[in-house]
Amino acid sequence: MHKIDPQSWKQDLPAFREKTEEFYAGKSNVGAYKGFSGYYGSYAQKGGKASMLRLRMPGGRVTKEKLAFVARAIREYKVARAHFTTCQTIQLHDLGPDTVCAIMEQALDAGIVTMGGGGDFPRNVMCSPLSGVQADEYFDTLPYAEAAGDYLMHFIKAEKMPRKLKVGFSNSPANQTHATYRDLGFVARPDGKFDVYSAGGLGNNPRFGVKVAEGIDPNRILYYIKAMWLTFRAYGNYENRGKARTRYMQEVLGGAENYKKAYLEKLDEVIASGEDLTLNITPAPVAKTGDGTTASGPRVLPQKQDGLYTVVWHPVGGQPAMDELCALSDLLQDIPAAEMRLAPDEAAYIVNLTGAEAEKVIAATPHSAQSLFETSVSCIGGATCQVGMRDSQGLLAACVAAVREAALPDGALPQIHISGCASSCGTHQTGAIGFRGASRLVDGKPQSAFTLFVGGQDRQGCEAMGRELGAMLEGDIPAFLVALGKAVAASGMDYAAWSAADPAAIDAIAAPYLG
Repeated sequence: MHKIDPQSWKQDLPAFREKTEEFYAGKSNVGAYKGFSGYYGSYAQKGGKASMLRLRMPGGRVTKEKLAFVARAIREYKVARAHFTTCQTIQLHDLGPDTVCAIMEQALDAGIVTMGGGGDFPRNVMCSPLSGVQADEYFDTLPYAEAAGDYLMHFIKAEKMPRKLKVGFSNSPANQTHATYRDLGFVARPDGKFDVYSAGGLGNNPRFGVKVAEGIDPNRILYYIKAMWLTFRAYGNYENRGKARTRYMQEVLGGAENYKKAYLEKLDEVIASGEDLTLNITPAPVAKTGDGTTASGPRVLPQKQDGLYTVVWHPVGGQPAMDELCALSDLLQDIPAAEMRLAPDEAAYIVNLTGAEAEKVIAATPHSAQSLFETSVSCIGGATCQVGMRDSQGLLAACVAAVREAALPDGALPQIHISGCASSCGTHQTGAIGFRGASRLVDGKPQSAFTLFVGGQDRQGCEAMGRELGAMLEGDIPAFLVALGKAVAASGMDYAAWSAADPAAIDAIAAPYLG
């Protein structure tokens, strides 16, 4: 398998510039432009006055070179807003037409490809962010995720799939990437092999994935990816976009067992074709060693490499301050082996640091979540997203402010998940507490609201969709969370223990706020 040269994508850019200029000149509508621009990883924001650009970061890995490009673009083009997404990419927002075109082209020079970042294409391949440095991981899955990302780029110009395809890799049962319910997921095992899950996904009619294979050699993952692509092309719904995701194939084919049979038939076709898709990867250990300095604190994680540390940087809502992002980039340029890893909960991990280096990174990134609750997840929200129904980022900011004012102890509230619409970009359906953008009638008039979900779980082997309790007015949600946190704090337990002791206890606290 050869890797596509990022420079080769430049031949597509003149068409993007032409269509973008037409859109901003009012010569095409939002819908037509969206159908075109998604291929390039860019969409017009709500209102059609600015654009966003999605920078693919395979496996969530942001090398210091890629981070340096992001910092240069922010400074040169005065980019005011960025977002660490739940699919481990970096989105740049509020871009004018000339700026989005320029950054897209210059990103290719830095090895960052935006193509396929939207539309009906393979999306950014996800991976457990601490792969290779996590003490309790089964094995380092990152090299395989990066190889999968390279391979999937070959399908962007191939026969079009019904809709997007999301692939994830997990290095432990923590299942941070939701690999057991992605379109295709590779789940690490203690024996150094993968189990494979397929046809899962959140959103309307969510489904957990079907285990289609067990104990596969990691160097054979591309056969399973090719089989997934063929299965989706054969059985995916090209007529109804609302049902054009892989999870619907479980129903179309008559259940999980029939889906597994159909997938394995495509796998047999791939193997019988004689095409050699075998990888030859041996994950390389981190060569850097500690220098005797130590670091500690709530944002410091010891790595499995003796004397090395990871620093957690979790901007609230995944929206980093631009000056901090640039300062971090400047700092990392002089730190050997250091790099940033993006996480599915919109955090960033800076890995491979000595104790002294970790302290410098902490000082460079002071605006980070101060509690478990402040690590809560939010999609970019309806104030920015064309299809978003409600301002999920605005809601999270209001909730964080209320919880800080109430001085609730850390742990009284869990990490919550907020999605502005039913697409579940904020993964509300498998969060301990989730909110989805909605409406609620008050005196016969629709009001901004969010539907409350409780009891979701994403850990491998314990996966569960949350129970839907009803719609809550947006303005009431901060008060509800404060009331909930006070009740949990009064019990002397943290939220996880409190909820486990009585999973229905939250219902009574939520009842007065629900319509």
